[in-house]
Amino acid sequence: MLILYSYWRSSAAYRVRIALNLKGLAYRQVPVHLVRDGGQQHSADYRALNPQELVPLLVDEEAGGVRIAQSLAILEYLDEVFPVPSLLPGEPELRAQVRALAMHVACDIHPLNNLRVLQYLSAELGVAEEAKNAWYRHWVERGLAAVEEGLAAFGGRLSLGQRPGYLEACLIPQLYNARRFGCELSGFPRLLALEDRCLALDAFKAAAPEAQPDAAL
Repeated sequence: MLILYSYWRSSAAYRVRIALNLKGLAYRQVPVHLVRDGGQQHSADYRALNPQELVPLLVDEEAGGVRIAQSLAILEYLDEVFPVPSLLPGEPELRAQVRALAMHVACDIHPLNNLRVLQYLSAELGVAEEAKNAWYRHWVERGLAAVEEGLAAFGGRLSLGQRPGYLEACLIPQLYNARRFGCELSGFPRLLALEDRCLALDAFKAAAPEAQPDAAL
């Protein structure tokens, strides 16, 4: 059994849910509320599982209870342990292009809108709410502009031709986050077209934040 420690609105956990669904893998979710009780990710019990104090965390009980933190590491693990259907293209050059765009989302854009970063801006630096949101929008829109250009290499196709994978698992949650903070997305037609195709699929519908069991908690 795969166990996913998750939070409904975490875009990193959202990535993993998409990947698990694309592979048709059964898993059990354990909610970790990132705000309640000062952030349940900081509790002693969770810290014992994941010293990084972040979600997601994947536990593979069939592999002796191995614990894997960090969403991209989880996606790579899933593709190696459960290779069919794959999340990455078979050709090295296409695989590198997919990873480059996905990492731009996960490593360059996402960290700036991570909850702990935004909380630090408000609580420690005294940045006003609107100024914080403007800061967020600046970096997200700038990052997404680069992804928009990078998608030109795919010629209107999904990253695996007719099906989504690693790239889309990273990109769709970031677009969800961007909308939460009022980012201007109309200038990114490739991104929006890709998003429309993905959101029509059951794997993405089931992974959506509002569809998670802890969304109403």
